[in-house]
Amino acid sequence: MMNAFDQPQTILVLGGRSDIAHAIVRELASPGLNTVVLAQRGDGSVEIDGLAESVSVHSVSFDATDHATHEAFVAQVVAEHGDLDIVVQAFGQLGADDVNTDPQRAADLVDVNVTGAVSSGLAVAAQLRTQGHGVLVVLSSVAGVRTRPSNFVYGATKAGQDAFATGLGHALAGSGARVLTVRPGFVRSAMTDGMDEAPFACDPSDVAEAVASGLRGRRSVVWAPGVLRYVFTVLRVVPGFVWRKLDR
Repeated sequence: MMNAFDQPQTILVLGGRSDIAHAIVRELASPGLNTVVLAQRGDGSVEIDGLAESVSVHSVSFDATDHATHEAFVAQVVAEHGDLDIVVQAFGQLGADDVNTDPQRAADLVDVNVTGAVSSGLAVAAQLRTQGHGVLVVLSSVAGVRTRPSNFVYGATKAGQDAFATGLGHALAGSGARVLTVRPGFVRSAMTDGMDEAPFACDPSDVAEAVASGLRGRRSVVWAPGVLRYVFTVLRVVPGFVWRKLDR
């Protein structure tokens, strides 16, 4: 449970290798933080730099596509570490180069980014509702606000995740649990290494600061950087021929 200063004591990260998630954990770290559980695909341990020695970091195996195991996975984490104060849903893929034309690769991307997000999100939400407290932080993307021709399958998956997260937040109203949907733009991270930067590019630390601010303000949606909220207010409604030119 959050301590008297509204600081998390236990954080679970789904997608434990995420640079953005690591930055969020560091940003939220306080003297009250006791336990961080990093759930990632495959075996092996993961570390987060910059945490106090008093923080216990645990690496556990988690597969976003093994939907049938998600409820039991959350229950096991709770049994071992207690109530969940913050859960960061940070897993996701960009997809292969041919994801916009290959049906199977597109379906595989949907399975991770959408189906996995829904399955694990519902499992987490059930636990938070039972606790009567806690926040699910969902790393969405501005790519889902309006899908670009060059990455429309990825954008469609983030749109699905975003719609699920915002809807779940409404469904949890009054339960004591809540959802924070995070809409970053281009983030300089291991996932985007080697890619050309988009306008308003930011670092994982910028996303982390937006998340911390959103949690303090009990907001339901944050953008990183914040200016993208206003940029996409315009981009949502520009004519299609303009939108296509902007994607070149």
